[in-house]
Amino acid sequence: MDDKAPERADEPNYGAGPWWADLGTWGAVALIALGAIATAWVFLRLPGTPHEPALGYHGAAKLIAIGLVTVGCTLMSRRRRSEPTASDKTNKQEHP
Repeated sequence: MDDKAPERADEPNYGAGPWWADLGTWGAVALIALGAIATAWVFLRLPGTPHEPALGYHGAAKLIAIGLVTVGCTLMSRRRRSEPTASDKTNKQEHP
């Protein structure tokens, strides 16, 4: 017998990915803005700032980094979809 059971269609798919995977461009920009606001909040030591400022800066830096990576990946995937592939370029050159 096989050790592998057939996958059932009614089982949920738990391998969706991280929470930031579906943000898109504007969600990533909002995340960057939120990180900038959090940085200013910690810098000005407004209420709710941790006793150790490094913790606040670390959290803000994580938000900004996730936003930058997400917006970069989103924009690069859009660029790659709009560019013709190498095989398209050679086909156009062969057939004038």
